Amino acid sequence: MNSFRCAVVLLILAASYGAVTAQTSRADLELAEEQAFKQAAALVSPSIVRIDTVGGLDVVGRIQTGTAPTTGVILTADGYIISSAFNFISKPASVLVTLPTGKRFPAKVIATDRLRMVTLLKVEATGLPVPKTVDKNLIEVGQWALALGRTYDSPLPSMSVGIVSAVNRIWGRAVQTDAKVSPVNYGGPLVDVNGAVMGILAPLSPGGKTETAGIEWYDSGIGFAIPLQDIYRTLDRLKKGEDLRPGQAGLSLKSRDIYSTKPVIDRVRFDSPAWNAGLRPDDVIIEIEGQPVQRIAQVMMVIRSRLEGERVALKVKRDDQIIPVDFELTGQLKSYEQPFLGILPQRDGQAGVRVRHIWKDSAASTAGLQVRDRIVSLNGKPVSTAMELKDMVSRLQPDEEVQLSLVRGKAAETKVSLKLTSILNTIPEELPTAAIPQPEQDAVTKDTKLGRFTETLLGYDQQLWAIVPDLYNPGYSYGLVVFLHPQGDTMEATLVQEWKSLCEQRGLILLAPKARNIESGFVQNEGDFVRDAVVAFQGRYNIDPARIVIHSYGNGGRFAAGVAFKYRALFRGILLAGAPLPVRPPENQPDLSLQFHFMCGGVDPALAFTRLSLASLQSLKFPVTLRVIPGLPHKYPAAAVDEATRWIDGLDRL
Repeated sequence: MNSFRCAVVLLILAASYGAVTAQTSRADLELAEEQAFKQAAALVSPSIVRIDTVGGLDVVGRIQTGTAPTTGVILTADGYIISSAFNFISKPASVLVTLPTGKRFPAKVIATDRLRMVTLLKVEATGLPVPKTVDKNLIEVGQWALALGRTYDSPLPSMSVGIVSAVNRIWGRAVQTDAKVSPVNYGGPLVDVNGAVMGILAPLSPGGKTETAGIEWYDSGIGFAIPLQDIYRTLDRLKKGEDLRPGQAGLSLKSRDIYSTKPVIDRVRFDSPAWNAGLRPDDVIIEIEGQPVQRIAQVMMVIRSRLEGERVALKVKRDDQIIPVDFELTGQLKSYEQPFLGILPQRDGQAGVRVRHIWKDSAASTAGLQVRDRIVSLNGKPVSTAMELKDMVSRLQPDEEVQLSLVRGKAAETKVSLKLTSILNTIPEELPTAAIPQPEQDAVTKDTKLGRFTETLLGYDQQLWAIVPDLYNPGYSYGLVVFLHPQGDTMEATLVQEWKSLCEQRGLILLAPKARNIESGFVQNEGDFVRDAVVAFQGRYNIDPARIVIHSYGNGGRFAAGVAFKYRALFRGILLAGAPLPVRPPENQPDLSLQFHFMCGGVDPALAFTRLSLASLQSLKFPVTLRVIPGLPHKYPAAAVDEATRWIDGLDRL
């Protein structure tokens, strides 16, 4: 063998030896990791319990609750156990806890922390093993994280391995992991490789506040755990049987850009902690809890991580003053009540706000305002658009005295004083249609679809149908009615018959997305399809954002209400026919105002529940009206559609 070939052989042998050594080292490493994971699970295993629930609701918010076992973690030796609140949304008749030893105990639900969505249980037992707790300030991104659960009869808990992918998530409330987190280990621990508990696994969502928020992310690589240290901090309050609610200050901040915008206060809710502490619009928050702040997100991170009863210390800048403020957060703000002038503005685009209609018995009526009056200022502040006037009025209170400056005909500007009222829950019996000018020649392009048509939404495999007035004018803002059909029937023929001519008269566009499976109706994950259909029509047609309504009939009402609440920034009205409101609405808010109208037959079984919805919405200070058709059974109330279009026409009232 010559020297060259010898050198090649030696290189090959060296490379082979290196590869074998690397493979051996990797195998040893993987074995060591596996042993470390098993040892960590074994260390914490005695503190992980199995939870079985018996009875309760089968479905909550379109989520099938099921009766499969779930998981909990022992907190104290005398029988306090923590678990995810999701495991109890069905309101079970009884709860059973099985220890790793096989002993089974009935458990009592003590209280729920609704900020972190964990529930405290109690069993009558002593000497229970308590796990070690990790200091949450020592949790680091990139460290190993084991998601554990106990739902099977096995010595060790089930395990999913990942890392800590983020800390201080969900507004400072949670640790994030990429370990797969499923309902089987909700309530179980997220532990480190030493078997110490970092947190309790729970479904959470940055924007969701419901009991099922975050469930859609299970096994996705996005999981959350509430630091166990934070749970111990509130344990004494939970032990008292006190449900802990998220703390609310009652203030909102200007701008939706929370990461690069200064925290300037936009609104302060009347009689809220922030209001009573003296905070006011345009105050700039410069410090919170002794730390300087420069962005909205920094303020939100602190307030949204606090519970009812906890205090917050701020410093704000007002003009040239620095004002220290300290207040206690509340768990329930006083319901916002919309003040009301009693006018419907013209949509003419002229400076000032011209009065189109005046509500009977309203403040404007009592003060003698007339149709075609033009309002030019409120309390000395100039008004150029109806949107400006609506924003200014929404910052006031019912029964508050205001002064309007208005112009009537060719007369000089005059001042009128009046006292605002609460919004009147009435629909005008007569409301002349708005003047929709004829479109200018060539204003409507040949690509603009008019009349009744069906199409497939770009990016989806689902269809929608629509009615756009034949005399559509791009220079006029149209109301948008989004109809979501019930199970088994698109109701297209009925809707066309009852709505087409009224769409022409009232300046409305009807948009009707179709469920992927019409027979079974819409499912929860089709909400994005509805939202994107609305956004697409906003891009194609001139849509008035103050008059976008979601409409449904019968069993379609649940999905429709869910979509309206989830995408609340899009919708200003909910119109339900033959259906009560099937879910509790979110809080009434001035920036996201919602109005409700119900249509129902006088002998429709849904009427009794619809009246309950009406009373509930009124107690929350939502504007709400009901039209009952005498003698009508459970059937689409065609006789009430004309009134419904008048209600839609008046959604931008102020």
